[in-house]
Amino acid sequence: MVSRATAALPGPWWSSWEGRDHESGDSFIGTGVDGARGPDMYVITDDGPAGVETLDFIAAARQDVPALVAEVRRLRSLYT
Repeated sequence: MVSRATAALPGPWWSSWEGRDHESGDSFIGTGVDGARGPDMYVITDDGPAGVETLDFIAAARQDVPALVAEVRRLRSLYT
């Protein structure tokens, strides 16, 4: 799990939803930070672009998964 997170595009990731975060253009997941931006990701389903809830979840996972793994490791260290 950690190797997958390490191999993924660097964070942070954030979702940018048309109408919520910007006025025109496609909704996407942005990567990196100002000055070190990575590529934008566009998530498409069989029915068209992924919804805002899906984009928010995927974007948050970039930060949440490493934090959850770190917490599990911390808790395990208390009992070993």
